[in-house]
Amino acid sequence: MLMDVTKEFLKLVSIDSPSKKEGKLAVYLKKRLKDLGAEVLEDNSAAKTGSDTGNIIGYYPGNVEGASAVMFGAHMDTVVSTKGMKPVIKDGIIYSDGKTVLGADDKSGIAVILASLDRLANDASIPHGPLEIVFTVQEEIGLIGAKNLNYALKADFGYVLDADGKVGTVVNQTPSHVIIDFVIKGKAAHAGVAPEQGINAIVVASEAIAGLKSGRIDEETTSNFGIINGGSGRNMVPERVELKAEVRSRNELKLDQEVSKMISKFEETVKKYGAKLEYKKELAYRAFKIEGDELVAICAKKAAEEIGVESIFIPTGGGLDANFFNSTGLPCLALGVGNEDPHMKEESQSIRELEKAVEYVLGIIKQSSNNVFKL
Repeated sequence: MLMDVTKEFLKLVSIDSPSKKEGKLAVYLKKRLKDLGAEVLEDNSAAKTGSDTGNIIGYYPGNVEGASAVMFGAHMDTVVSTKGMKPVIKDGIIYSDGKTVLGADDKSGIAVILASLDRLANDASIPHGPLEIVFTVQEEIGLIGAKNLNYALKADFGYVLDADGKVGTVVNQTPSHVIIDFVIKGKAAHAGVAPEQGINAIVVASEAIAGLKSGRIDEETTSNFGIINGGSGRNMVPERVELKAEVRSRNELKLDQEVSKMISKFEETVKKYGAKLEYKKELAYRAFKIEGDELVAICAKKAAEEIGVESIFIPTGGGLDANFFNSTGLPCLALGVGNEDPHMKEESQSIRELEKAVEYVLGIIKQSSNNVFKL
């Protein structure tokens, strides 16, 4: 009996798996993959990531000689805990009970991958090359699992089932992401007795922020100050403030310019007040762009045609495990599976789109086995 992708999805969302606590889901997935005929292993990344499990990898040998090897991936963690959440189905759409997110990001992707593998296990006539399945931890807090994946992928190209939008939506371009941590050191003083003897670190930070454009810079670039923390009491001139900021852009030159502009403004403002500045910046992940004539894109387009779905290739402003995989040289696209409003209590998943996504993934598997398209 074939796996019901909707029932599988409902089972998955019943297993709470916030970032760093994906262990219960990992146990379930290892058994599921083994039952579906995969060679399964858990990498030893947990020591570095702090999760209660490593990344889970499944491998299936192909049945077509010379066919492309393909990786399919999804992440196990949800943005927040979904403990106790009861899914609700209305008019063919699955919602949470409103108390938390549904967890479709990214349990929709996991369910579709498992249901697709079940189809392969039940029909030996479906042609496919070698398949690698990668379920990662801590995607939601910085692609941590993917970055620490301790497994040498053999795939020629891959797909992560983690994009917004309906089946046929393909994310082929994402930004680079730079994170910047600032520390401004002023001088403490009594706010009522001798404020002129102090240097207010919060005022310095506020003036620097006010002198910068934030939010949407242009269609390719965004900037944000997400966290500010400082001060020890309302009657004290605050001597220290910490800020966490980010800049993203699909254009490397614009990214560098915006990061430099931010740092320069802070340096300038700190100097004006006689305060001190410390900062560190880090490339969280690098941008990727995959053209429509690359094999990974061709297989996706042809699979969509086979099931009567329009392929829509779009850029995004967010980061995905696909960013990391592309940075290692593995061409990787992100596919939509019909979930909407991720990270919100209104998050939902269309049952029809789940079913359609299984057909789409099977189509990609068949297309990738066609040696005519192999480069």
